[in-house]
Amino acid sequence: MRKQKMSRRTSETDIKILLNLDGDGKTNIKTGIEFFDHMLNSFAKHGFFDLEVEAKGDIGVDDHHTVEDVGILLGEVFNKAIADKKG
Repeated sequence: MRKQKMSRRTSETDIKILLNLDGDGKTNIKTGIEFFDHMLNSFAKHGFFDLEVEAKGDIGVDDHHTVEDVGILLGEVFNKAIADKKG
């Protein structure tokens, strides 16, 4: 199974992501940014992979850091889950 769990903590954010490439589109997304949650849910649903994201960030200041750091970690978790690119 191509599954990976990673986390990222900065001075602005604290993020945890669980990805299962062989899932069926199940999600549990909580970033505090409703539109971003909607987009990540759609991404996983239509991509047929399971995705859990828990992100806490300084969204009272701006959404930028949360979206940026989720994107960075999402890229890293996909890269690790894909591994040797078989399957």
